[in-house]
Amino acid sequence: MEDATEDPTVFTAHSLPSDPRLLATMTNTYLGTRVYHDTLHVSGVYNGACRDTHRAILPSPLNVQLEVPAETGDQLTKTFVLDTNTGSFLHTLEGPSFRASQRIYAHRTLPHVMAFSVSITRVAVGNWPITVLLQSAFSPESPDLDLHLGPDFQGARYLYGHTLTPEQPEGSQQEVHMLWTPVPPALTLGESEEDQTWEFLTVVGGSQAEARACLTEALQLQAEGTLYTAHAQAWAQLWAGCGLDVVGPQPLRQALRGALYYLLSALPQPGVPGYTCHGLSPGGLSNGSREECYWGHVFWDQDLWMFPNILMFHPEAARALLEYRVRTLGGAKDNARKLGYQGAKFAWESAGSGLEVCPEDVYGTQEIHINGAVVLAFQLYYHTTQDLQLFQEAGGWDVVRDVAEFWCSRVEWSPEEEKYHLKGVMPPDEYHSGVNNSVYTNVLVQNSLRFAAALARDLGQPVPSEWLAVADKIKVPFDPRRNFHPEFDGYQPGEEVKQADVVLLGYPIPFHLSPHIRRKNLEIYEAVTSPKGPAMTWSMFAVGWMELKDPQRARDLLERSFANIAEPFKVWTENADGSGAVNFLTGMGGFLQAALFGFTGFRITRAGMTFDPMCLAGVSGVCIYGICYQGSKLDFSFSEGSVTIEVKAQAGPWAPLLEAELWPTHTRLPLFPGHKVSFPLSAGRIQRSLPEAASSAPRVS
Repeated sequence: MEDATEDPTVFTAHSLPSDPRLLATMTNTYLGTRVYHDTLHVSGVYNGACRDTHRAILPSPLNVQLEVPAETGDQLTKTFVLDTNTGSFLHTLEGPSFRASQRIYAHRTLPHVMAFSVSITRVAVGNWPITVLLQSAFSPESPDLDLHLGPDFQGARYLYGHTLTPEQPEGSQQEVHMLWTPVPPALTLGESEEDQTWEFLTVVGGSQAEARACLTEALQLQAEGTLYTAHAQAWAQLWAGCGLDVVGPQPLRQALRGALYYLLSALPQPGVPGYTCHGLSPGGLSNGSREECYWGHVFWDQDLWMFPNILMFHPEAARALLEYRVRTLGGAKDNARKLGYQGAKFAWESAGSGLEVCPEDVYGTQEIHINGAVVLAFQLYYHTTQDLQLFQEAGGWDVVRDVAEFWCSRVEWSPEEEKYHLKGVMPPDEYHSGVNNSVYTNVLVQNSLRFAAALARDLGQPVPSEWLAVADKIKVPFDPRRNFHPEFDGYQPGEEVKQADVVLLGYPIPFHLSPHIRRKNLEIYEAVTSPKGPAMTWSMFAVGWMELKDPQRARDLLERSFANIAEPFKVWTENADGSGAVNFLTGMGGFLQAALFGFTGFRITRAGMTFDPMCLAGVSGVCIYGICYQGSKLDFSFSEGSVTIEVKAQAGPWAPLLEAELWPTHTRLPLFPGHKVSFPLSAGRIQRSLPEAASSAPRVS
């Protein structure tokens, strides 16, 4: 990571990547595309029966490229800019006599709307007309939709239809209705004009009425001249409410900004009328057509890799992701029943129904660790928000209970070892299948069952004795001679593994390890982890070394993630060689966790949110702002010598007063809203204020 001078929030290039998969994505909660791509995806709209289900392709009217006539004669400079501040992509052609630009964006406040604008500005004195070309290959056809052209509406063209094949035989075909502004082949700035802007809309809805209503709303903003400004202001407000930055190398700052931008672009927006969250897939809404980016399916990627970041900044969006799991619980129960077990088994790959849609059986039947990731997300949400309503009234308890029942029906008692075994599974390391007692999976079983028991007590529900019996007696493989955790029964040190697996114990999986054992796990598996593995792997190794206070080794491991970041628009690829999923939100999520939970040492527990900050080598300061914890919004910043915490706002009078307890002194510092509390660099815990909190602080301003 070398220093650079570019603005870390704006990514600029003078040419586009040769691989079109690496173009910037434009998405909001409902629509997604890549710039200059012929495909538009709609959230929750899948085509194809069960194992063939994938995001349906809707032809994109936004696939328009700005050019100039060959006879123009001007020497033009091309620039392509992804501006994360405004959530927009800008292509500019500039010469001695004029400047032409095209701006593309997925509207932030109108999620059914995508738009692009073209502006021409006269630079040199003159009165000749200036013409630009708009090259479009739009065709109203799709391999996934039965489409028909309908009557124009308010000057917009109309295309409507439905998917060809539902996910399940009894399922319904999904309707899609699109209205868009016709795009002319050319635009001309008149002889007497100095500048002009043209705006083009694409609106998609689930019915004709919805599409028309959304178009009417967008046209009203367009008439007021505020269509783009409303979008840009919404992004400004989003950035004002959350973020993370470092005093350190510019490439690191850019990588953090880019990853957070793409994740924020994908955020559920539960406040939108009629909105339903359909989960987050590894490649986001911009990808997921057939044979592309896991076909738009939802994996553990959502729950383990993306969710913790979203929870810390936007708990209401995090809840929407949990509601997706609640809504698909029926499918998960069917999955368990088909395998011969009780409770619920969440699909390794799910779409609309929650039934298993993974094209290959081995993953769906063996990667049952997804159940543990789903419950961990509910656990983190509960400890962060204390939102009992989700569990008492909105189905959260059903998910936690049914997963506990699945685990208890899936384990087998070994009289020889006097332990419960979990046989025939595939761990995160997909190079090994059909193994017994994956340590990662078994620890998740233990965690799921203990959380289920604790939650049951909080809700006044009975706690089956079997839950804690299995949790206490499930086998957790450990080699006392080498002082490390074998990945599974029979694993031998030196065997290659695909990705982070055992090293996930400690973080993100809550599991106590002595520093010595944590180090041995890191050293043994770092040496045998495939360089071809997915992007989030090295971020988790970095977190481990941050726990052990080795800033140089942590930086070295985190830097290995940079091989997965494609220039110039900071699009992540699943694998370092550029293969696999693109716009890989999973890898971005792991990378962001390395900052949000690694740099800070944040760990979400029942008692509070612990912290143990550390600066990476080459980083002298870290600022995380907009952290949401138990109804308060706070900023957390630190340097090599001090920590500052400020509660910026509270959600309401119900939000408890917080305090910071410092370790090892147990000094307790009240965190009053609007006041900064600073103290020497140390570990501690942010928690609900206890009686007789310490009134003296090193500095309160």
